[in-house]
Amino acid sequence: MSDTAAKRNAAAGNVTAEDSAAATEAAIERSRKAVEPERPKHIIRTLAGSMREYTRESLLAPLFVFIEAILEIVIPTVMATLIDQGITGGSMPAIIKFGLILLVCSLVSLACGFLAGKYAAIAAAGFAKNLRRDQFEQVQRFSFTNIDRFSTGSIITRLTTDVTNLQMAYGMMVRMGVRAPIMVIVAWIFSFRISPSISMVFLACIPILAIGLCGLAVLVHPVFERVFHTYDALNNVVDENLQGIRVVKSYNRESFEIHKFDRISKHIFKDFTLAERIMSFNSPIMMFCIYASMILISWMGAQQIVASGNNAALGLTTGDLTALVTYAMQILMAMMMLSMIFVMFIISQASAERICQVLQEKSTVVDPENPVKNVADGSIEFDDVTFRYSDSSEKPVLDDINLTIPSGATVGIVGGTGSAKSSLVQLVPRLYDVSVGSLKVGGRDVREYDLEVLRDQVAMVLQKNVLFSGTIAENLRWGNPDATDEEIRHACQLAQADGFIQEFPDKYDTYIEQGGTNVSGGQRQRLCIARALLKKPKILILDDSTSAVDTKTDKLIREAFHHEIPDTTKIIIAQRVASVQESDMILVMDEGRIMARGTHDELLKTCDEYRSIYESQTKNTAAGQSELEQAAAKEAENIKNAAEEGETR
Repeated sequence: MSDTAAKRNAAAGNVTAEDSAAATEAAIERSRKAVEPERPKHIIRTLAGSMREYTRESLLAPLFVFIEAILEIVIPTVMATLIDQGITGGSMPAIIKFGLILLVCSLVSLACGFLAGKYAAIAAAGFAKNLRRDQFEQVQRFSFTNIDRFSTGSIITRLTTDVTNLQMAYGMMVRMGVRAPIMVIVAWIFSFRISPSISMVFLACIPILAIGLCGLAVLVHPVFERVFHTYDALNNVVDENLQGIRVVKSYNRESFEIHKFDRISKHIFKDFTLAERIMSFNSPIMMFCIYASMILISWMGAQQIVASGNNAALGLTTGDLTALVTYAMQILMAMMMLSMIFVMFIISQASAERICQVLQEKSTVVDPENPVKNVADGSIEFDDVTFRYSDSSEKPVLDDINLTIPSGATVGIVGGTGSAKSSLVQLVPRLYDVSVGSLKVGGRDVREYDLEVLRDQVAMVLQKNVLFSGTIAENLRWGNPDATDEEIRHACQLAQADGFIQEFPDKYDTYIEQGGTNVSGGQRQRLCIARALLKKPKILILDDSTSAVDTKTDKLIREAFHHEIPDTTKIIIAQRVASVQESDMILVMDEGRIMARGTHDELLKTCDEYRSIYESQTKNTAAGQSELEQAAAKEAENIKNAAEEGETR
């Protein structure tokens, strides 16, 4: 291939990668807009609820800041008196007197500054800790519908970056936010007492700063909102990549993933650069006001001192001008602090809104006022049930479901991918609420039960089996924290997990890595089944949770269920007909509807779809068995011929 052709192909590959990455980002953006939570209300009131035990520190910090600021403002006045009465007047007692006053004021101001910093740091750190805890607790209360509105990356950003922004802003508010206004107001009052005309210079700066800062706020706030949404997308990309790193490497897609990450990272860089470019005008505006004020104060002060002959009785003195210059610096530095707070406020405003979206989100699944505290049995009844994941969905996921399952029955569910098998069983423990109709467990509508009571009696092993970092025993005790070692082992024996656990050196104390990456898929599934059995539920749901288990082990698990937990209602979703053919009733689902129901033999006669699935799965088995029988017959014939030849000889 020529160099030109190679370059052309490489360029085409880059365009394809860029287009694909751009399409991915567009899909992320569309998904975000589709489920974006509502803009929060009463933000300050919501955030204030997270102060709690740190309210004392939040009040003490501003108190010490107030004392520190007042003393710093008093110091220039004392200094002016020392200059006029002590130095200019040549009075040593006055120098000692006012010098000691200056020393005491400075030491008290220093102590107050130290205490203000200490309490501000405690208040800000404690506020951030409570915010993270409140958000995390709120997420734990969310239903699946609520969780679908926030991506994993978005929740992580809100718990980390957004909280850190608020922590910094809060720390600045309880110190600089109190100190700066006090310094500006009180210092201006003191300067007005010295020279009303010169003090008006400070007032002239306020409109200039106000107009400049408000203009910057209007321009930069939308940019920071966009930045944090892009952070969500970045975290989603990282999370997806790490979750599927084995797939990425097996398909050699590292370069594509890097390119996708790089594009989103560049978006963040571009938006932050734009925001900082806009905010950079803050400093020139401040510097202009400071230098203009100093020039005007010096010019007007010099004129008034010359006119008064440096006589306090006739007008401004050198000591007064020194105090005015000090007040000018204090006022302008305080205004610079306000501008810094303003910048931090703009950044944290977007973070505050995003945090309040989590804190104000109302769970779609809540306990009733007087919840039922006991589940009578494991009977299940679907009565004209229709279900949508979102109210805006045009087509329901489940439609017109009518089904009665007696307590203790075993029900198998089969169907193609996307036939809503998992959606059906997720309604039983009330992970979602039905959109239309009713679902009863133990003769009562699931919405009448206390959520904790209902979910304690419904054990569910999902398609995606999750184990947490810790020992095998610790993972299993998620099903029952008080389970004894004997109960744990018995549950594992039922789930056919005890055998491989005993082969580990540490047995039930074997450490499981995060996600269960140090055990096989089949082992992970059996451990999750054992964990569910420890709950001793009235209803056990296996959502394709033996797919990684061989057929022999699968059969042993089902036999153990039949003999050991006959009174427990068992719902088994499976791709293999062999896993459900012994069930009391089998449901065949397609596009959110129950196409057929009956026993294995009945469905073979009446349901073409079920018969097709069964034949496709047993055909290969039958063919393999036939080949084995033919090979065995041929081998027997060869042995017989060899024996006959030996006898002839």
